[in-house]
Amino acid sequence: MNKIIIGVSNRHLHVSQSDLETLFGPGYQLTVKKDLKQPGQYACEECVEICGPKGCFPNVRILGPVRAKTQIEISLTDSYVLGIKPEVRSSGDLEGTPGITVKGPYGSLELENGVIIAKRHIHMHPDEAQAFGLQDNDIVSVKTVDNIRNLIFNNVLVRVKDSYALEMHIDVDEANAAMLRNGDEVTII
Repeated sequence: MNKIIIGVSNRHLHVSQSDLETLFGPGYQLTVKKDLKQPGQYACEECVEICGPKGCFPNVRILGPVRAKTQIEISLTDSYVLGIKPEVRSSGDLEGTPGITVKGPYGSLELENGVIIAKRHIHMHPDEAQAFGLQDNDIVSVKTVDNIRNLIFNNVLVRVKDSYALEMHIDVDEANAAMLRNGDEVTII
């Protein structure tokens, strides 16, 4: 059990209920488009436009369920188009991050912060972590498997929780550098 499936994250956002209602209207509820590998997580039908000082991206998908705070996850390449300078951060670590404009069909938001480049990480159930000899917040290195552009990803955060399924998340820039797609496999070294 040393192989881990890759999940490639394109730009997306997680929204609070309050921000969802600002964007889509009072009492609005997210609509499930497709379940994701992580239990209870899903891609939504709802999309918004995100705009920075230099440019915008339309049709940015919301991932559900709603969260306590709105968070936008983009790649470094996306940041150049938008004209902002986000840092690589763990999910939820939003203090001091740049803001952005989010436009929905009902209204728009001027977020003061919340844009990050998500730190590469592996989700694991506690049983899987025990089998790997790892604990929550450990840092590991991961190698691509049978790939012409083999890479080693260093500084990969391990996240352990009962509700997690085994999967490594990287962004589009990282996936392209290693020629990886959803469902490809990597190994911890």
